[in-house]
Amino acid sequence: MSGPSVLYIDDDAGIRRLAARALDRRGYRMTVAETGAEGVVKAAAERFDLIAVDHYMPGMDGLETLEALRRLPDPPPVVYVTGSEEGRIAVAALKAGAADYVVKTVGEDFFDLLDASFEQVRARALLEQDKASAEADLRASNARLEALLGEVNHRVANSLQLVSAMVRLQATALTDPSAREALEDTQRRIQAIAQVHRRLYTSNDVENVDMQEYLGALVDELAETWSTEALPRALSLAAEPIRLPTDRAVSLGVIVTELVTNACKYAYPTGGGEVRVALRRIDDDIFLLAVEDDGCGIPEDAVPRGTGLGTKLIRAMAQSLQSIVEYDPTHTGVRATLRAAVR
Repeated sequence: MSGPSVLYIDDDAGIRRLAARALDRRGYRMTVAETGAEGVVKAAAERFDLIAVDHYMPGMDGLETLEALRRLPDPPPVVYVTGSEEGRIAVAALKAGAADYVVKTVGEDFFDLLDASFEQVRARALLEQDKASAEADLRASNARLEALLGEVNHRVANSLQLVSAMVRLQATALTDPSAREALEDTQRRIQAIAQVHRRLYTSNDVENVDMQEYLGALVDELAETWSTEALPRALSLAAEPIRLPTDRAVSLGVIVTELVTNACKYAYPTGGGEVRVALRRIDDDIFLLAVEDDGCGIPEDAVPRGTGLGTKLIRAMAQSLQSIVEYDPTHTGVRATLRAAVR
């Protein structure tokens, strides 16, 4: 017979015989035990699909037996059987881990109720097993995808690093200052994007970037590039630990690179100066970026310098964040701000 296996624990020999016959007719493979201790031993030695435990038993009673069964590795569902209709016994059994309870009565009705309880409990157990299996498969799949995404970020970062090195080599080979400067600007933009991917493959979170760490590394790289003995640039960062999705982090990184580069190039033409970068939350959903200097500012009749690509990039990256970069006309020097959603 291939029906569910059931262990029935009851000290009443007559009930055990009746239960074995009645449930056997209903397709169950029956094993009986006279005491709670004997039932626990049998449950430990053999895997059962279901266990029924009587409440009133000498020595180890039903609740003690239930507690011992629940301590077994991967215990099967337990249906608690009691001859009392007292609600406190049922509540105590359910709290102790019983899957269901049935009140013992005289006649076939009891076994019909027990059969119905077994079917419901087993169906519920199978659903829980399927759910646990599906969740385990999903966790494994997520782990594989995260590992794959981490490897992709690693390779992208390495590839961008290689491209950056090639651009740098090309820039050093040029004699035209304008062309060399354009390639150096391109290299800084590549590095800003590469920093995002480096953060992703060294982090446990492959979908979001810690902007405090990312901007810290980015500002340090820009400081090394722009600060010299002749024209020192003091770059400072005050950033809250905001996490942004990858695409938004890239856009913000490019904007910071362009604004800081412009400040370092044009704010202090004859000496040193400070450039400050700040990132903070305005509320739960909105952040504020500010890049400012105390330099010469932007005259109203100023003619755009350079190729204008930086300005176009700032505008495009701001649009990807559904925002714009605004300039504070009351600030001494230049203060650029951007407000955008975290997600």
